[in-house]
Amino acid sequence: MRPVFEWNIGNRVLTLGKRTTVMGIVNVTPDSFSDGGLYFDRDAAILHALQLMEDGAQIIDVGGESSRPGARVSVGGAIGVSGEAKTVSATPTAEPASGAVTEKEELDRVLPVIEGIKREQPSAIISVDTYRASVARAAVAAGAEIVNDISGFRWDPLMKKTLAELKCGAILMHMRGRPEEWRTLPSPGDIVTLVKRELRDWLDAALMAGMKRERIVLDPGFGFGKNYEQNYPLLKRFDEFHQLRCPLMVGISRKSFIGRAIARNGNDAPMEERIYGTLSAETAAILKGAQIIRTHDVRLSMDAIRIADLVA
Repeated sequence: MRPVFEWNIGNRVLTLGKRTTVMGIVNVTPDSFSDGGLYFDRDAAILHALQLMEDGAQIIDVGGESSRPGARVSVGGAIGVSGEAKTVSATPTAEPASGAVTEKEELDRVLPVIEGIKREQPSAIISVDTYRASVARAAVAAGAEIVNDISGFRWDPLMKKTLAELKCGAILMHMRGRPEEWRTLPSPGDIVTLVKRELRDWLDAALMAGMKRERIVLDPGFGFGKNYEQNYPLLKRFDEFHQLRCPLMVGISRKSFIGRAIARNGNDAPMEERIYGTLSAETAAILKGAQIIRTHDVRLSMDAIRIADLVA
Protein backbone atom coordinates (compact mmCIF):
# COMPACT_ATOMS: atom_id res chain seq x y z
CA MET A 1 0.00 0.00 0.00
CA ARG A 2 1.39 3.41 -0.87
CA PRO A 3 1.25 6.05 1.87
CA VAL A 4 -1.84 8.29 2.06
CA PHE A 5 -1.45 11.98 2.91
CA GLU A 6 -3.72 14.96 3.41
CA TRP A 7 -2.17 17.81 1.39
CA ASN A 8 -3.14 21.22 2.73
CA ILE A 9 -3.14 23.66 -0.20
CA GLY A 10 -4.71 26.62 1.58
CA ASN A 11 -8.45 26.75 1.10
CA ARG A 12 -8.85 22.98 0.79
CA VAL A 13 -7.20 19.67 1.48
CA LEU A 14 -6.43 17.03 -1.15
CA THR A 15 -6.19 13.36 -0.23
CA LEU A 16 -3.13 11.90 -1.95
CA GLY A 17 -2.40 8.20 -2.32
CA LYS A 18 -5.79 6.52 -2.36
CA ARG A 19 -5.66 7.02 -6.09
CA THR A 20 -3.13 8.76 -8.29
CA THR A 21 -3.58 12.52 -8.60
CA VAL A 22 -2.93 13.75 -12.13
CA MET A 23 -1.36 17.13 -12.85
CA GLY A 24 -1.76 18.35 -16.42
CA ILE A 25 0.95 20.58 -17.94
CA VAL A 26 0.22 23.93 -19.60
CA ASN A 27 3.42 25.58 -20.88
CA VAL A 28 2.77 29.21 -21.78
CA THR A 29 6.16 29.41 -23.48
CA PRO A 30 7.57 29.61 -27.00
CA ASP A 31 10.43 27.20 -26.29
CA SER A 32 9.53 24.35 -23.91
CA PHE A 33 11.15 21.07 -24.94
CA SER A 34 7.92 19.18 -25.60
CA ASP A 35 5.29 21.66 -26.73
CA GLY A 36 6.96 25.05 -27.00
CA GLY A 37 4.73 27.55 -28.76
CA LEU A 38 1.60 25.41 -28.93
CA TYR A 39 -0.07 27.17 -25.99
CA PHE A 40 1.81 30.48 -25.96
CA ASP A 41 -1.42 32.25 -26.88
CA ARG A 42 -3.55 32.94 -23.80
CA ASP A 43 -6.79 31.60 -25.23
CA ALA A 44 -5.10 28.45 -26.56
CA ALA A 45 -3.56 27.83 -23.14
CA ILE A 46 -6.90 28.25 -21.37
CA LEU A 47 -8.69 25.91 -23.78
CA HIS A 48 -5.90 23.36 -23.38
CA ALA A 49 -6.19 23.51 -19.59
CA LEU A 50 -9.95 22.99 -19.75
CA GLN A 51 -9.43 20.00 -22.06
CA LEU A 52 -6.86 18.49 -19.68
CA MET A 53 -9.37 18.74 -16.84
CA GLU A 54 -12.03 17.10 -18.98
CA ASP A 55 -9.53 14.34 -19.75
CA GLY A 56 -9.03 13.69 -16.02
CA ALA A 57 -6.44 16.12 -14.63
CA GLN A 58 -7.20 17.20 -11.07
CA ILE A 59 -4.48 19.90 -11.06
CA ILE A 60 -3.32 22.22 -13.85
CA ASP A 61 0.32 23.35 -13.73
CA VAL A 62 0.85 26.67 -15.53
CA GLY A 63 4.42 27.68 -16.37
CA GLY A 64 5.83 30.74 -18.12
CA GLU A 65 9.54 29.93 -18.44
CA SER A 66 11.25 26.96 -20.03
CA SER A 67 13.71 24.86 -18.01
CA ARG A 68 14.72 22.61 -20.91
CA PRO A 69 18.40 21.66 -21.35
CA GLY A 70 20.11 24.73 -22.75
CA ALA A 71 17.53 27.16 -21.39
CA ARG A 72 18.77 30.50 -20.12
CA VAL A 73 17.74 30.38 -16.47
CA SER A 74 18.11 33.58 -14.49
CA VAL A 75 19.97 32.84 -11.28
CA GLY A 76 22.46 35.14 -9.61
CA GLY A 77 23.30 36.80 -12.91
CA ALA A 78 24.99 33.63 -14.21
CA ILE A 79 23.22 32.82 -17.45
CA GLY A 80 24.54 30.72 -20.29
CA VAL A 81 23.70 27.96 -22.72
CA SER A 82 23.98 24.20 -22.40
CA GLY A 83 27.52 22.94 -22.23
CA GLU A 84 29.04 26.11 -20.81
CA ALA A 85 30.32 26.08 -17.23
CA LYS A 86 29.31 29.14 -15.24
CA THR A 87 30.12 30.48 -11.81
CA VAL A 88 27.31 30.18 -9.28
CA SER A 89 26.59 33.29 -7.25
CA ALA A 90 26.79 32.83 -3.49
CA THR A 91 23.66 34.97 -3.15
CA PRO A 92 21.29 33.92 -5.93
CA THR A 93 18.50 36.26 -6.94
CA ALA A 94 15.46 35.99 -9.12
CA GLU A 95 16.53 38.87 -11.34
CA PRO A 96 17.59 37.87 -14.86
CA ALA A 97 20.41 39.07 -17.04
CA SER A 98 19.88 39.86 -20.70
CA GLY A 99 18.18 37.10 -22.71
CA ALA A 100 16.30 35.42 -19.86
CA VAL A 101 12.58 35.67 -19.18
CA THR A 102 11.99 38.72 -17.02
CA GLU A 103 9.63 38.83 -14.06
CA LYS A 104 7.21 40.99 -16.06
CA GLU A 105 7.27 38.60 -19.01
CA GLU A 106 6.59 35.65 -16.74
CA LEU A 107 3.71 37.46 -15.05
CA ASP A 108 2.28 38.55 -18.40
CA ARG A 109 2.31 34.92 -19.54
CA VAL A 110 0.88 33.10 -16.54
CA LEU A 111 -1.54 35.49 -14.83
CA PRO A 112 -4.04 35.86 -17.71
CA VAL A 113 -4.09 32.07 -18.11
CA ILE A 114 -4.66 31.43 -14.39
CA GLU A 115 -7.40 34.06 -14.30
CA GLY A 116 -8.99 32.67 -17.46
CA ILE A 117 -9.04 29.10 -16.15
CA LYS A 118 -10.62 30.22 -12.88
CA ARG A 119 -13.16 32.29 -14.76
CA GLU A 120 -14.20 29.30 -16.87
CA GLN A 121 -13.85 26.71 -14.10
CA PRO A 122 -13.91 28.31 -10.62
CA SER A 123 -13.28 24.99 -8.86
CA ALA A 124 -10.09 24.29 -10.84
CA ILE A 125 -6.97 23.56 -8.79
CA ILE A 126 -4.09 25.49 -10.33
CA SER A 127 -0.37 25.22 -9.71
CA VAL A 128 2.11 27.85 -10.92
CA ASP A 129 5.51 26.60 -12.08
CA THR A 130 7.92 29.32 -10.94
CA TYR A 131 11.05 29.90 -8.88
CA ARG A 132 10.29 33.61 -8.28
CA ALA A 133 8.62 34.57 -5.00
CA SER A 134 6.98 37.61 -6.61
CA VAL A 135 5.39 35.48 -9.32
CA ALA A 136 4.26 32.95 -6.73
CA ARG A 137 2.56 35.68 -4.70
CA ALA A 138 0.83 37.20 -7.73
CA ALA A 139 -0.28 33.79 -9.02
CA VAL A 140 -1.81 32.82 -5.68
CA ALA A 141 -3.63 36.16 -5.61
CA ALA A 142 -4.96 35.34 -9.09
CA GLY A 143 -6.30 31.96 -7.97
CA ALA A 144 -3.43 29.45 -7.88
CA GLU A 145 -3.30 27.24 -4.80
CA ILE A 146 0.03 25.49 -5.39
CA VAL A 147 3.55 26.73 -6.19
CA ASN A 148 5.76 24.25 -8.08
CA ASP A 149 9.39 25.38 -7.69
CA ILE A 150 11.98 23.51 -9.78
CA SER A 151 14.79 25.08 -7.73
CA GLY A 152 13.70 23.53 -4.44
CA PHE A 153 12.97 27.00 -2.99
CA ARG A 154 16.67 27.88 -3.38
CA TRP A 155 17.03 30.33 -6.29
CA ASP A 156 14.98 33.13 -4.81
CA PRO A 157 15.97 33.81 -1.18
CA LEU A 158 12.46 35.13 -0.51
CA MET A 159 10.61 32.03 -1.70
CA LYS A 160 10.48 30.02 1.53
CA LYS A 161 9.30 33.01 3.59
CA THR A 162 6.76 33.91 0.91
CA LEU A 163 5.31 30.40 0.78
CA ALA A 164 5.10 30.28 4.56
CA GLU A 165 3.11 33.52 4.49
CA LEU A 166 0.86 32.44 1.61
CA LYS A 167 -0.01 29.13 3.32
CA CYS A 168 -0.50 27.51 -0.07
CA GLY A 169 0.53 24.09 -1.32
CA ALA A 170 4.14 23.80 -2.48
CA ILE A 171 6.20 21.36 -4.53
CA LEU A 172 9.90 21.14 -3.74
CA MET A 173 11.78 19.67 -6.68
CA HIS A 174 15.37 18.43 -6.82
CA MET A 175 17.68 19.79 -9.47
CA ARG A 176 21.44 19.33 -9.85
CA GLY A 177 23.00 22.59 -11.00
CA ARG A 178 21.23 24.73 -13.59
CA PRO A 179 20.15 23.77 -17.12
CA GLU A 180 23.16 25.42 -18.75
CA GLU A 181 25.48 23.32 -16.55
CA TRP A 182 23.88 19.91 -16.95
CA ARG A 183 26.27 18.58 -19.60
CA THR A 184 29.31 19.35 -17.46
CA LEU A 185 28.19 18.16 -14.03
CA PRO A 186 30.50 15.63 -12.34
CA SER A 187 29.25 12.15 -11.53
CA PRO A 188 27.36 12.14 -8.22
CA GLY A 189 28.23 8.56 -7.32
CA ASP A 190 25.04 7.09 -5.87
CA ILE A 191 22.41 9.37 -7.40
CA VAL A 192 19.59 8.10 -5.17
CA THR A 193 21.53 8.76 -1.97
CA LEU A 194 22.49 12.24 -3.21
CA VAL A 195 18.92 13.19 -4.14
CA LYS A 196 17.52 11.88 -0.85
CA ARG A 197 20.12 13.76 1.18
CA GLU A 198 19.62 17.05 -0.64
CA LEU A 199 15.83 16.80 -0.63
CA ARG A 200 15.98 16.19 3.14
CA ASP A 201 18.29 19.20 3.63
CA TRP A 202 16.11 21.50 1.49
CA LEU A 203 12.96 20.27 3.19
CA ASP A 204 14.49 20.96 6.60
CA ALA A 205 15.41 24.48 5.45
CA ALA A 206 11.82 25.08 4.33
CA LEU A 207 10.45 23.89 7.66
CA MET A 208 12.91 26.08 9.54
CA ALA A 209 11.66 29.05 7.49
CA GLY A 210 8.11 28.48 8.71
CA MET A 211 6.62 26.28 6.02
CA LYS A 212 4.45 23.39 7.23
CA ARG A 213 5.16 19.78 6.28
CA GLU A 214 1.49 19.14 5.46
CA ARG A 215 1.74 21.74 2.66
CA ILE A 216 4.81 20.25 0.93
CA VAL A 217 5.17 17.64 -1.83
CA LEU A 218 8.60 16.39 -2.96
CA ASP A 219 9.73 15.70 -6.53
CA PRO A 220 13.09 13.97 -7.21
CA GLY A 221 13.40 15.86 -10.49
CA PHE A 222 13.80 13.22 -13.18
CA GLY A 223 16.00 14.60 -15.96
CA PHE A 224 16.91 17.77 -14.08
CA GLY A 225 20.68 17.50 -13.87
CA LYS A 226 20.54 13.70 -14.14
CA ASN A 227 21.94 12.04 -17.23
CA TYR A 228 20.39 9.08 -19.04
CA GLU A 229 21.91 6.40 -16.80
CA GLN A 230 21.04 8.18 -13.55
CA ASN A 231 17.26 8.35 -14.09
CA TYR A 232 16.61 4.62 -13.95
CA PRO A 233 18.09 4.08 -10.47
CA LEU A 234 15.81 6.91 -9.31
CA LEU A 235 12.86 5.04 -10.75
CA LYS A 236 13.95 1.61 -9.54
CA ARG A 237 14.51 2.81 -5.98
CA PHE A 238 11.76 5.43 -5.96
CA ASP A 239 10.11 3.87 -2.91
CA GLU A 240 13.14 4.96 -0.83
CA PHE A 241 11.94 8.56 -1.06
CA HIS A 242 9.06 7.67 1.24
CA GLN A 243 11.65 7.83 4.03
CA LEU A 244 11.28 11.63 3.76
CA ARG A 245 7.65 11.39 5.00
CA CYS A 246 6.11 13.65 2.35
CA PRO A 247 3.89 12.98 -0.67
CA LEU A 248 5.83 12.37 -3.87
CA MET A 249 5.32 13.75 -7.37
CA VAL A 250 6.88 12.41 -10.56
CA GLY A 251 7.38 14.35 -13.80
CA ILE A 252 8.56 11.83 -16.38
CA SER A 253 6.41 12.75 -19.36
CA ARG A 254 8.27 12.80 -22.71
CA LYS A 255 11.68 13.16 -21.01
CA SER A 256 14.82 12.61 -23.08
CA PHE A 257 15.92 9.55 -21.08
CA ILE A 258 12.77 7.84 -22.33
CA GLY A 259 13.49 8.93 -25.89
CA ARG A 260 16.98 7.46 -25.68
CA ALA A 261 15.77 4.17 -24.20
CA ILE A 262 13.46 3.59 -27.17
CA ALA A 263 15.90 4.99 -29.75
CA ARG A 264 15.44 3.98 -33.37
CA ASN A 265 18.37 3.65 -35.75
CA GLY A 266 20.67 5.27 -33.24
CA ASN A 267 18.51 8.38 -32.81
CA ASP A 268 16.44 9.26 -29.75
CA ALA A 269 12.74 8.70 -30.34
CA PRO A 270 11.06 11.99 -31.30
CA MET A 271 8.67 13.65 -28.87
CA GLU A 272 5.52 12.34 -30.53
CA GLU A 273 6.74 8.74 -30.25
CA ARG A 274 7.52 8.75 -26.52
CA ILE A 275 4.00 8.17 -25.21
CA TYR A 276 4.29 4.40 -24.65
CA GLY A 277 7.64 4.82 -22.91
CA THR A 278 6.09 7.57 -20.81
CA LEU A 279 3.16 5.36 -19.82
CA SER A 280 5.52 2.56 -18.80
CA ALA A 281 7.65 4.87 -16.67
CA GLU A 282 4.61 6.50 -15.05
CA THR A 283 3.17 3.08 -14.23
CA ALA A 284 6.46 2.00 -12.65
CA ALA A 285 6.49 5.18 -10.53
CA ILE A 286 2.93 4.58 -9.32
CA LEU A 287 3.76 1.01 -8.37
CA LYS A 288 6.70 2.39 -6.39
CA GLY A 289 4.36 4.75 -4.53
CA ALA A 290 4.11 8.05 -6.44
CA GLN A 291 1.03 9.96 -5.33
CA ILE A 292 1.07 12.58 -8.14
CA ILE A 293 1.91 12.19 -11.82
CA ARG A 294 2.70 15.36 -13.79
CA THR A 295 2.07 14.68 -17.47
CA HIS A 296 1.41 16.26 -20.86
CA ASP A 297 -0.83 13.51 -22.24
CA VAL A 298 -3.54 13.26 -19.59
CA ARG A 299 -6.13 11.39 -21.64
CA LEU A 300 -3.65 8.75 -22.76
CA SER A 301 -2.14 8.41 -19.30
CA MET A 302 -5.47 7.94 -17.51
CA ASP A 303 -6.09 4.33 -18.64
CA ALA A 304 -2.63 3.22 -17.53
CA ILE A 305 -3.01 5.13 -14.26
CA ARG A 306 -6.37 3.50 -13.48
CA ILE A 307 -4.89 0.02 -13.91
CA ALA A 308 -1.78 0.90 -11.88
CA ASP A 309 -4.01 2.27 -9.11
CA LEU A 310 -5.76 -1.07 -8.80
CA VAL A 311 -2.37 -2.60 -8.02
CA ALA A 312 -0.90 0.27 -5.97
